[in-house]
Amino acid sequence: MAADTHPSTREKLDPRLTRIGLVLIAAPILATVDATAVGVATQAMTAHFHASLADVQWVATGYLLAIAMVMPLSGWLSERYGAKRMWISAVALFTVGSALCGLAWSLPALIGFRLLQALGGGLMNPISQAIVARAAGPSQAGRVLGLLSIPAMFAPVLGPVLGGLVVQSLDWRWIFYVNLPICLTVLPLAARLLPADGAERDAVRPLDVLGLLLLCPGAAAVIYGLSLAGEGGGPGAPIVTAVLGAGLLLIGGYVLHALRAGDAAMIDVRLFARRGFAAATATSFLLGAALYSSMVLLPLFYQQVHHTDAFRTGLLLIPQAIGAAIGAFAAGRLAQRHGARTVVLTGLLLMAVGTVVFTQASAGPAAWSLTVSLVVQGLGLGSVMGPTMGAAYASVDQRETPRAASALNVLNRIGGSVGTAIFLIVLENRLAGAQAGPAPAFGVTFGWALALVLLALVPAAMFPRGDRRNPEPATAT
Repeated sequence: MAADTHPSTREKLDPRLTRIGLVLIAAPILATVDATAVGVATQAMTAHFHASLADVQWVATGYLLAIAMVMPLSGWLSERYGAKRMWISAVALFTVGSALCGLAWSLPALIGFRLLQALGGGLMNPISQAIVARAAGPSQAGRVLGLLSIPAMFAPVLGPVLGGLVVQSLDWRWIFYVNLPICLTVLPLAARLLPADGAERDAVRPLDVLGLLLLCPGAAAVIYGLSLAGEGGGPGAPIVTAVLGAGLLLIGGYVLHALRAGDAAMIDVRLFARRGFAAATATSFLLGAALYSSMVLLPLFYQQVHHTDAFRTGLLLIPQAIGAAIGAFAAGRLAQRHGARTVVLTGLLLMAVGTVVFTQASAGPAAWSLTVSLVVQGLGLGSVMGPTMGAAYASVDQRETPRAASALNVLNRIGGSVGTAIFLIVLENRLAGAQAGPAPAFGVTFGWALALVLLALVPAAMFPRGDRRNPEPATAT
């Protein structure tokens, strides 16, 4: 988010805001680190539970799906029970979920506890943003949120390194245990330092129960159907057709319900009638698929093709995260100068160029070319996310921003779930028939990832002209 240039924002920040911000940023960073660290541990979990990749992928896919499902509830829960109380409850839920994940005795237990952990992780970020914005006030909210987004950009760097170090030195269970001391420190600090809940609890919108009953099972059924397609004979299998059909029917039912419910709907589908919002949301969905699936595919590639240990795998992934951080820093100013469409299209092309080398895995590309490609891929990814969000918010009225944020975040996470499920299914099917080692299977899978990035060029090209009027392209969260 670009810094606000209003004179009042150049004043020194209130130390109280700094303390509140530091407390609130710790737990969401943990959630991001946890999500990226799990990718490094996928192979270790597969070996420990004697399970297939299609089964283990639900540790990551289920987490993303649960986050997507709980995010729309953050506003209503804050109104009903208070933002401070709900944020502390979310951190406590994340803490309990982390401890149970470490204690998991089977893969189904781990997936179940991971869903519990995600319920807390999905609430932390949107509620923390609301608390900071309210505490800072209109004059300093942009500046404070922008400053707090900086450390969050480096969380994906820390995740693979920490995950690799933990798996190599201890055990995959410690990926979850390391959350505990930080969360247990944050909880009493939050109780003491966060502002008390006030008048925002006076007016509470009714909960869209029907919307929840339609959208949540519908999205879960689609993801589950895609997973079954890789295990049960392809998309034509009766069980796959039944599950996917049921999921699509539920989602269609939600669309009809939301059109009638209007402002009371969990996600206002009328926003998609606007070209800018629809294009940005479609781009965000495809980017979510590319981003979250890469968190799983890239560690597996280095571990299975290059036979690196978990810690070295984490180190090898640092160039991508550093490139993403640099791209995110530069994206706001570039979008302000050249427009979001130009920056997003350029970023997608950079992502595509950075993926090409990985599609040639069977040819054994040099290590330096993989490193350069990761930097290029990261630059593209970092430069795309912020302007995409900014273009979406520029296409809606200010009063519609909370609903727009819910739709963007939910579809981004669902995209991540779909992408992770599809790519790991493709990979496992290719590995099952591989006779020349794993490299060709990874090459084909990265080819699918490349096609996905190129597909994202279509909605990105539909961004409205004149989007430079948006003064503060949003920072991806």
